[in-house]
Amino acid sequence: MIVYSLQCANSHAFEGWFASSSAYDEQEASGKLVCPVCSSPKVTKAPMAPAVSGTKKSTLKADELKKMRQFLTGMRKYVTENADYVGKEFAEEARKIHYGETEERQIYGEASLEEAKALVEEGVEIAALPPDLEEEAN
Repeated sequence: MIVYSLQCANSHAFEGWFASSSAYDEQEASGKLVCPVCSSPKVTKAPMAPAVSGTKKSTLKADELKKMRQFLTGMRKYVTENADYVGKEFAEEARKIHYGETEERQIYGEASLEEAKALVEEGVEIAALPPDLEEEAN
């Protein structure tokens, strides 16, 4: 899996996750890359800083980590309280909604990595739900 920083012609910046650099090249060549903000089909790689591994520890302070944890916990809570849980039928239900075969609504559930990749390749907008951090802390 490779992550690229992308930018559209209208200067909207976003990330794109691809199985490989050739997967990015294929999607770019076929015109499948579009800006999630304005739907512009003119998307290019934005300059990125290289990821360098080392012995340096995280520069996030304890209060920053606590705020991130609270944000992710709140996000998960919002989704679980405001969306329909469809379990292992997530990929199928997401497709039905995307193609207008069923009512549009917010859903969450479970999908394998392969199912998630297939949905993204089809243009179905999905996002991973953060883990239950409160449960993991116990």
